[in-house]
Amino acid sequence: MFEVVVTQEFVKRYSLLPISIQKKAEKQEKFFRQNPFYPSLNTEKLEPKGKQLWSFRVDKSYRVLFRFGFNKTVMFLTIGPHDWIYKIAFKSF
Repeated sequence: MFEVVVTQEFVKRYSLLPISIQKKAEKQEKFFRQNPFYPSLNTEKLEPKGKQLWSFRVDKSYRVLFRFGFNKTVMFLTIGPHDWIYKIAFKSF
């Protein structure tokens, strides 16, 4: 099982999500902790690959941006709409 660490950015963005999306995110996180490549997560490595950024699907419209750490630790960087995640992945992280 993977240990998940969250950033303040993630906590802030998560708190602003509709409750229905928060519930979906919690469900997907359970799958993620067991297997980050569980099929419904659609986990993918983002470009540029040197940044080591990954994302997984909360639902069709929302994604979680994260990084793998050491010893089965993962850091959730932020959460938000699909298009927004891909735009900020190239700028902020």
